[in-house]
Amino acid sequence: MYSNHYKMLGISEEAYNTVSKLENELAEVFAKIESTEAANEAKVLGAFLKNRIAAHHFNPSTGYGYDDVGREGLDKVFADCFGAEAAVVSPLLISGTHAIYCVLAGLLLPGDTLIAVSGQPYDTLVEAIGIEGDAEGSLREYGIKYDKVDLLPNGEFDLDAIEKKVTELKPKLVHVQRSRGYAWREAILPSKMKPVFELIKSVSPDTVIAVDNCYGEFTQTIEPLECGADIIVGSLIKNPGGGLAPTGGYYAGKRTVVDRISNRLTVPGIGREAGSYFGSYLPFYQGLFNGPHVVAQSLKTSALFAKAFEALGFPTMPASTAERSDIVQALRFNTKEELIDFCRCIQSVSPVDSHVVPEPYAMPGYQSEVIMAAGAFIQGSSIELSADAPIREPYTGYVQGGLTYAHGRLAVMKVLTVLKGAGER
Repeated sequence: MYSNHYKMLGISEEAYNTVSKLENELAEVFAKIESTEAANEAKVLGAFLKNRIAAHHFNPSTGYGYDDVGREGLDKVFADCFGAEAAVVSPLLISGTHAIYCVLAGLLLPGDTLIAVSGQPYDTLVEAIGIEGDAEGSLREYGIKYDKVDLLPNGEFDLDAIEKKVTELKPKLVHVQRSRGYAWREAILPSKMKPVFELIKSVSPDTVIAVDNCYGEFTQTIEPLECGADIIVGSLIKNPGGGLAPTGGYYAGKRTVVDRISNRLTVPGIGREAGSYFGSYLPFYQGLFNGPHVVAQSLKTSALFAKAFEALGFPTMPASTAERSDIVQALRFNTKEELIDFCRCIQSVSPVDSHVVPEPYAMPGYQSEVIMAAGAFIQGSSIELSADAPIREPYTGYVQGGLTYAHGRLAVMKVLTVLKGAGER
């Protein structure tokens, strides 16, 4: 029931009633999300039980971190959750981009070829790979060659072009980006990856298949490793950290591949045998345990945003009823001003820094000015409700996260109030 609590947040009664109506229409979508959550929580719990996780796993370590049972236990739990032979979960990985670069740099040697088969990678990897710019230490500077195959206009893999390119170049590594980044496309379902992985291995068996799994974990009941990927990589301040992990990233997959990458993460010959963390491992374990539930809350929030914007007549990607493979919801606006106002609106209902007014700025690693609404408990956490957008045409905002659906629906109500005329345009 609409009350003064909503009014104090600047939410109109019309917006409240509109969201209540839209929620009823999304009942089947929400039920499917909750079914996925239940299956994933069973998988995670099974990993905790199998590895006999106990209170002593939460203790910190110092110095070299040899025989750190907390680190080793966390690696094993992640590996079992994602169907991997081995995994490394490290607070030393500062972001998803850092983790991905570590994977690429650990596997590729001078003269090797990297092919991205889902189009150009996310903006923050462009300079790291050396596609653009002259950043020191890029893969290009080390003599690593890059090529790509774009997705088809319908968002599907271009199997003919991939087969031709892989046959011709015999790449050392193929990169697949599960999430959309700043592209107007659906996130790629793991089930859609399987045919292309089989094709690549049939043409070039020694090619390593690496999947940027950021934003995708726990949105489906299977992960890319179960569909033929050799390695997956992601960030702990996104889905698998459950909103509790304070930092970090992970990579998981075949043991030989994980071991080679680990020689780049630390030192050749030491690899993943060392690495201390003088902080409690508890938030990493608890965040992973909470991950399936928090991801489900985020997915429901995204579906509601899509439904509300569809009602207003704005283009959305994906549609509110679509099967989702990441937590990101893309929303397209008519003008730069509308886009900026939307991000400012999200910031205004954030639990942290709600009084801050986001402005577009040149953020390191991005190719355009970017505006970010990120009033999060963990700085930059994308599993918490946030929004960001490059300031370029067509004007598209990307909203993701939501630790609780209750908070997500309040954000939708506030946006509808600010946009006026909730439920119609």
